[in-house]
Amino acid sequence: MEIRPILASLRRHRIPATLIVLEIALACAVLCNAVFMIGQRIADIRWPNAIDEQGISVVTVNGTDPRLAASDIPRDLAALRGIAGVTAAAAATSMPLDQNPALSDFTTAPDGKTTVNTSIYFLGSGGEQALGLRLLAGRFFNADEYADSGTRDFNSTGHVVLITQSDARRLWPGQSALGRNLYTNDRSWTVVGVVADVLAQDPRFSGPGGRHSSVFFPLHPDAVMGDYVLRSAPRDRARVLREATQALGKLEPGAVVQGVTYAGMRGDYFANTRSMAWMLVLVCVVMLAVTAFGIVGLTSFWVGQRRRQIGIRRAVGATRGHIMQYFQTENFLLGTAGVVLGMVLAFGINLYLMQRYEIARMPWYYLPASAVALWMLGPALRAAAVPPVVATRSV
Repeated sequence: MEIRPILASLRRHRIPATLIVLEIALACAVLCNAVFMIGQRIADIRWPNAIDEQGISVVTVNGTDPRLAASDIPRDLAALRGIAGVTAAAAATSMPLDQNPALSDFTTAPDGKTTVNTSIYFLGSGGEQALGLRLLAGRFFNADEYADSGTRDFNSTGHVVLITQSDARRLWPGQSALGRNLYTNDRSWTVVGVVADVLAQDPRFSGPGGRHSSVFFPLHPDAVMGDYVLRSAPRDRARVLREATQALGKLEPGAVVQGVTYAGMRGDYFANTRSMAWMLVLVCVVMLAVTAFGIVGLTSFWVGQRRRQIGIRRAVGATRGHIMQYFQTENFLLGTAGVVLGMVLAFGINLYLMQRYEIARMPWYYLPASAVALWMLGPALRAAAVPPVVATRSV
């Protein structure tokens, strides 16, 4: 089909043509960035975490006598390990995603500049088994390495540490981390093991490269340990948590004892992210619907203004197929102009969001994907259905 007559017709109807192009362009720009942000939120919710999330329960004890807290830990652990179905139990200072970050900077040399700002975990004996840490290189802590551990300004005074695979790669790229030293202020620790990536206590404070930045220290029973980590089969988890909470409530009558499954803890952490993703999905659906109805309305009005032209073409022999082909070609030109302008706007909006709100760069394939989605909203024109006698009645 000749394009020149269609372009001439569009020039004679600049206002409706411009409105349709702008509507498609704005919809494309918003859709690209909204879908990208939905993808980012879903990716955040699915952050991998190399612990036994489905088998872990956490019981937190607050309000105990600080002078007796350390000596009570062995007694409490003995009671917890006696619960049927418990395969491992340990005391710890914090958990991944507990939103109570304890962070510290570490370097690879006393005056080094390669720094990671990482979450600090203190684990009692058996902590690696309770969490389900996966050892990738080296070893876990030996029994005698807990004896000389403690805390001073919330830093371990022990001499060994476990780090995650991500930190090992960041600190010593292309090299083994085993036997290397971590430094902060005037203290140093030797890396004895590398574990699979465990999430930070609050990855939102750690940035994209630090969400799996975590270090683990061995710690003798200490008053700073407020969490008891229990591991069991997923089918026993609810019962184990209930019995553990009851047992510690009896042993610590003056304390506040709270229990939660780790799956529940993760769900709470990502609740706002999940809500935002659903809200963006709703925005996309509403925007597509409004855009579709808007385009159909504008195009129907535009076609209505050309009923005489359509009727004359039908009267002189144009078939329904010819009329439909004409308007489909016209729609394709308008849609193409709209999505091309929309992709430019989408890229510009993404650059703005990157600079102002630290949003990641949008991958290029979001642009053509959104363009295809907008192309599929081509209005269902009814022009070819207008009979010549009706279209020419007003002449």
